[in-house]
Amino acid sequence: MTIKRLLQQKIEGVLFKGKAIILYGARQVGKTTLINEIRKKYPASLYLNCDEPDIRQALTGATSTSLKAYLGEAKLVFIDEAQRVKDIGLTLKLLVDTYPAIQVVATGSSSFELSNQVVEPLTGRSYEFYLYPFSVAELNASYSPLEWSRLLERRLLYGMYPAIVAEEGQVDEELKALARSYAYKDVLQFEDIRRPDVLEKLLSALALQIGNEVSYNELARMLGVNRVTIEKYITVLEQAFIIFRLKPYSRNPRKELAKLRKIYFYDTGMRNALINNLNPLSRRTDAGVLWENFWISERMKYNRNRGSDVPGYFWRTYGQQEIDYVEDRQGAVSGFECKWSTEKNTRIPSEWKALYPTAPLTIVTPANFLVTVTAHEV
Repeated sequence: MTIKRLLQQKIEGVLFKGKAIILYGARQVGKTTLINEIRKKYPASLYLNCDEPDIRQALTGATSTSLKAYLGEAKLVFIDEAQRVKDIGLTLKLLVDTYPAIQVVATGSSSFELSNQVVEPLTGRSYEFYLYPFSVAELNASYSPLEWSRLLERRLLYGMYPAIVAEEGQVDEELKALARSYAYKDVLQFEDIRRPDVLEKLLSALALQIGNEVSYNELARMLGVNRVTIEKYITVLEQAFIIFRLKPYSRNPRKELAKLRKIYFYDTGMRNALINNLNPLSRRTDAGVLWENFWISERMKYNRNRGSDVPGYFWRTYGQQEIDYVEDRQGAVSGFECKWSTEKNTRIPSEWKALYPTAPLTIVTPANFLVTVTAHEV
């Protein structure tokens, strides 16, 4: 089953515009597959894998003359895992400035490493894109509504990584290996991560707190480290595309929370593997928050894949009234409440109605979620 990535058309739309293209994304989300799909349309393109030491050496500290000799007559150059090249930003700047007719597409599995190298040198010289695990919108072309109803629990449990989606049988060990390799091995390469035991405990604590406000001070006390360490590790985990944060939405600080944050996982399968719980939903107590995490991640992918950089928030008052997810589209506020079970009617919080009387509130359930993450406008 070939799944067309929504970013492909957007990337192709900015080729040969005189700027470098930077594609960020976690390992195994399909960056190499995506650029290979683009390469099919450009047979004379050049692919460079920076996991290869000789390629890293050729691109490190190179002059414009040596770069041109190395690239030959290629007009489209793909540099995969570019963060492995020291000072890659300066190399890309040199290519863009000296050879504007050559289109460079660089990929990186860590925004922490790659963006730190390219942001300043490539200011005004690049387009940036983010590739995530498969989205519901991307799979929707291959699944009917009936198939979604049958497969939804599997997607909640095992996530949306391409290799996991492609397997129809048991994938428990494969998913756990992916979580161990990526969440620990790769992240621990960052020089500021010196306590793998703290990282492991922090990931488990965050996985068990999805849907709740997270206090860095409480995490620091729980893990026996200082708040600065917690902040640093969470930032690295976010820049490694494992977790993301939601801030509270507030226009009235006297009534609404404005300080704490919620933390979710980009992929629920990764989250479940990290806490070693791949049990079916009938044997879990976290089905509700798992559904919340899954849908919020999908909504985020839905917006970003469409090029709509809409900020997402959660909403809660000091009186404990809450909305799972809020979007503010230049002043147009919308709320979304995630409900895995529809046995009970959901009441709209009175404070929400009072503070945002014109804001729509959508109750997102397995029965109607497709329209919220696949339609052109919601």
